[in-house]
Amino acid sequence: MPRLHIVVAYLILVLILVDTSAAQSGVRSLENVPKRPVATYSIVAYDAETGELGVAVQSHWFSVGPIVPFVEPGVGAVATQSFVDSRYGPLGLELMRTGRTAQEALAALVSTDTGEAVRQVAMVDASGRVAAHTGSLAVQAAGHHVGDGYSVQANMMESETVWPAMARAFETAEGDLADRMMAALEAAQAEGGDIRGKQSAALIVAKAEGTGLPWQDRLFDLRIDDHPEPIAELKRLVRMQRAYNAMNAGDAFVTAGDMAAALEQYDLAMSILPDEATNGEAPFWVGITLVGNGDVEEAIPYLRRAQAQDERWAELVGRLPASELLPNNPELVARLVNEMKSR
Repeated sequence: MPRLHIVVAYLILVLILVDTSAAQSGVRSLENVPKRPVATYSIVAYDAETGELGVAVQSHWFSVGPIVPFVEPGVGAVATQSFVDSRYGPLGLELMRTGRTAQEALAALVSTDTGEAVRQVAMVDASGRVAAHTGSLAVQAAGHHVGDGYSVQANMMESETVWPAMARAFETAEGDLADRMMAALEAAQAEGGDIRGKQSAALIVAKAEGTGLPWQDRLFDLRIDDHPEPIAELKRLVRMQRAYNAMNAGDAFVTAGDMAAALEQYDLAMSILPDEATNGEAPFWVGITLVGNGDVEEAIPYLRRAQAQDERWAELVGRLPASELLPNNPELVARLVNEMKSR
């Protein structure tokens, strides 16, 4: 019996390797794919100033995040939708990683896809070159617009004004790449969006260069799987992620011993979000950083702000000396706890 298990496992492995090899080569890799009608509007974009790459998408389809947007820092971004074949994402990125332009990568994949007439795909590479495809059988209203460093695309829309509105919004919006892509999504919805309504959304922004560590290489990686107002919720999370990016930077400066830089990042986080949005997280760590820097009097108001959100912050203070995040000074710890509780 153990031998039989080994033989079965070997056969399964062979089948997996054969399928993977076909996908990587592009030969017959996009044939015979079940149709999944993911009506969607999306944007792929490149920021020429920062080198960042991104995709943002909204759909009347549950959990659109795992199947439409694909981004790799220093390589490119892909949105694959309509009767979606998600393999356009990893295969497109692989082709661009090996030096193909966005146009070359998309053309190669479309040429091997027997279902290209129902596909809608857009790609942008790390040089800002863009390509898009809307199949002739995509459900109307459907179309795309390719601009300088970006493409917007939509299918099964309320009207043909959706993607032109997205293009105008992206080109005229202020802010970073995430802000401008959100503006494009909001513009699409303002024009009626998906004729069936709203359900899920996602936004990914990757840095210009990758480290091989995805959790460091993505500035934003947000998904709204099921929500009555997915774009509004996504916009809220973009703002929250921006604040937590600043807090993470502050933590890194604390680790490096640069307290002035840490406080600057923590202050930035607090300027983005009110205390209640982070349940006191930002003011608490500003206070702890100030204490570690010897500025106890300045720290107390911040610690009280955290305590106002949740009374358990005072309990946490007593645990920090053991992790060397506060001086091992019982009198100091007792004072901090008393000050927090006496707000």
